[in-house]
Amino acid sequence: MTSPLAAVRKFVADLLLWSFFVGGLALTAGGAEAVLDGTGKDVATAAGGVVALICGSTIARKPRIKAFLSRPGTLWFLFLFNAAAAVAMYLTMDGAKGIIGAASMGLVSLGALGGIVGGRRGRTEAVVSARG
Repeated sequence: MTSPLAAVRKFVADLLLWSFFVGGLALTAGGAEAVLDGTGKDVATAAGGVVALICGSTIARKPRIKAFLSRPGTLWFLFLFNAAAAVAMYLTMDGAKGIIGAASMGLVSLGALGGIVGGRRGRTEAVVSARG
């Protein structure tokens, strides 16, 4: 059993983590462009991406999220969706933004593919060792 104070502390920590993650995504997705101009906009966009990456990585290590992300159905969805997004970004966006966006989505897609292959390899080895 956890104390009420520990439960409140965990709730506040999770709330802040998710808030920073969503805020970083908002800055990266164009929220900085609506408010700032020039170099400040570029710095805010880059900083938002870094904050979202760090908070997202921390969120992905939580047991319930990790279990969800390692399911084969979720991995297939991430692989196919991000591969399609990479192709769409490459074909529809001009210049460096299109290339960087396509490369980022392609890396996420390849990461999901690695999870699919690794999970399949682990299940195959488990079946072979059970038979042996």
